[in-house]
Amino acid sequence: MPDSLTIAKTCAMCADEIQAEEILVLDLRGLSGLADYFVLCTATSVPHLKAVARDIRKKTAEAIGETPRSSEGDAASLWIVIDYVDVVVHIFHHELRHLYRLEDLWSDAAEVPLDFLASPEAAAGPAAGEGERG
Repeated sequence: MPDSLTIAKTCAMCADEIQAEEILVLDLRGLSGLADYFVLCTATSVPHLKAVARDIRKKTAEAIGETPRSSEGDAASLWIVIDYVDVVVHIFHHELRHLYRLEDLWSDAAEVPLDFLASPEAAAGPAAGEGERG
């Protein structure tokens, strides 16, 4: 049985594989009895929101044998919550992510490093003017 950190990182990796954005894992241990970790990610559209939720459920089950206890919300609500007991995954449509700002609400929580995510500099591409011929 995988520990809660493994579940959280696996869910985050599955979200990354389907191009969810703004992926964060917050360590809530010692701050809340609600869960050990929150996984937050953003979908760019309603179909993308459905696909991210589907892939997290399916690929986490395939990779580590974990299935969620429950799920709340649907693509029409623009926010889907997948409950793995000690890990709660929040998949937001970009409009709601910035409205609810859970990362600000839980600002005391440490952010778990995710080695598989590209650094912001790498994701942005070459600096302006680099690689251009004059």
